[in-house]
Amino acid sequence: MAEIPNPEAVSRTVHELILSGEELPENYIYKGSDAEILDASLPFMDVPVIDMSLFTCPSSSAQQLHKLCSALIHCGCFQAINHGMSTEFLDQVREATKQFFALSPETKNTYKREDGSIEGYGNDMIIFEHQTLDWNDSLYLTVSPQDRRQLKFWPENPANFRDVLHEYTMKLEGVSKVVFKAMARSLNLEENSFLDMYGEDATLFARFNFYPPCPKPDQAIGVKPHADGSAITILLQDKQVEGLQFMKDGQWYRAPIIPEALLINAGDQIEIMSNGIFKSPLHRVVTNSERERISVAVFCIPNPQKEIEPVDGVDDETRPRLYKKVKDYVSIYLQYYQLGRRPIEGAII
Repeated sequence: MAEIPNPEAVSRTVHELILSGEELPENYIYKGSDAEILDASLPFMDVPVIDMSLFTCPSSSAQQLHKLCSALIHCGCFQAINHGMSTEFLDQVREATKQFFALSPETKNTYKREDGSIEGYGNDMIIFEHQTLDWNDSLYLTVSPQDRRQLKFWPENPANFRDVLHEYTMKLEGVSKVVFKAMARSLNLEENSFLDMYGEDATLFARFNFYPPCPKPDQAIGVKPHADGSAITILLQDKQVEGLQFMKDGQWYRAPIIPEALLINAGDQIEIMSNGIFKSPLHRVVTNSERERISVAVFCIPNPQKEIEPVDGVDDETRPRLYKKVKDYVSIYLQYYQLGRRPIEGAII
């Protein structure tokens, strides 16, 4: 791939670009096949709402598990409620996110991503020349296991950011385990089938996203269409401002906002583990010209040295194995993403 000329010219954040008063630069103009419908008024997708408290209720668990299975087969995502976190606490996570991104560029740049790393603050990583950049700034942090945290990238302003993120991480670890077990039970598999392959040494990465108002929302995109390279992704949406869209049956749909819910979607690695029964959905983020938007995505990712493959019980004579073993799946993910391709293509037998 061509060497990137003048890296300083492409390393500015979107916030800095806005403060400079420049017109929308050429490298932010999105030219994907779906570019003509970036600002279209699309219908809402019917994302199933799953009450996680009912997974352990003898009279209701079977119904919720069936609903979960159907959601992951047909939508690849669901809205989780009664997950053990109050709306007030979720609002603390949202507020800490907003306060960080409201800081001056100089302050935020003290947590700036280092060359060759995804961790820290910045905008799109530049993978190759003529890459179209996403209209967002992000803060990317390893949040679990605790011994892998790089605290030099963890903001100390706002003052409660670290404590709130630590508590949120601890709660999400519990949520993810419940979800993996419920996924297995929904397919009548041994309860720990997915959790054992996911592993005790899995990593949680948090990505805090900031989408400033865009002067030309019909030309720039918040996040290009992609499916996640995780096992599952747990998203806390902005409480008021839309932007997330999912592809279903060849059409784009808006993701509805439920303030007290966590939007959980399957990633490529659970699609592989389930032998393609659960779908890792294509999704994107569009911009708007009037209101800023935030979100917090937490990616649940198996250890890169762990082999991921279809678990026992998901393939038979009528449904042969679709995927081969893969390791370190995420390492190739970014390059595929910028090329508009899916790394799961390389895992198909």
